[in-house]
Amino acid sequence: MIDQINQLGNVSDIIAPNLYHHLFLNQCKQRYPDATLWATSGLQDKCPDLLIDKAISDYTIQSFNELEAAQVAGFNTFDIKGYMPLNEWVFFHAKSRTLIITDLAFHFDRQSSPSAQLISKIFGGYQQLRPSLLEKIATRDKEQVRQSLQPILAWNFERVIMAHGSIIEQDGKRQFQRGYEWFLDVK
Repeated sequence: MIDQINQLGNVSDIIAPNLYHHLFLNQCKQRYPDATLWATSGLQDKCPDLLIDKAISDYTIQSFNELEAAQVAGFNTFDIKGYMPLNEWVFFHAKSRTLIITDLAFHFDRQSSPSAQLISKIFGGYQQLRPSLLEKIATRDKEQVRQSLQPILAWNFERVIMAHGSIIEQDGKRQFQRGYEWFLDVK
């Protein structure tokens, strides 16, 4: 994978977009020492050994060349400590009409491992772009999530790349909206 990354060009930025995707960041920073390591707020407190250069905030997102960014507030996940905030930042590349997310939604399908297919079938998310049942259970403030999703839904995206599951090449925005109906239909 390192060879494939290097073929794309100079690595100028490394991003930890939420509080859960931080493994191997220091090794990545060591491989690309001139790259700026960005992290979501709270990650430095959670992992003080990380070599974070800058925190992602509304004031720093203009630094990402050709990317727009938005934070989803109020979205939680469930881990061994209980309900925990995700603090996830999502990104939009307008030129390619691509939404880039981490744990905000999953898309497991026939290309996924048999275990991922089984789990997503049991929890009702198979072949759908949506958050997991754990996030639905853990998230208490649906209105805050709904408000956070509005800037994302204003973006004109077609494609969705996520950390877990197959890439959505077409109709990504409609699928994203359908997967988030539970959060968007707050009354």
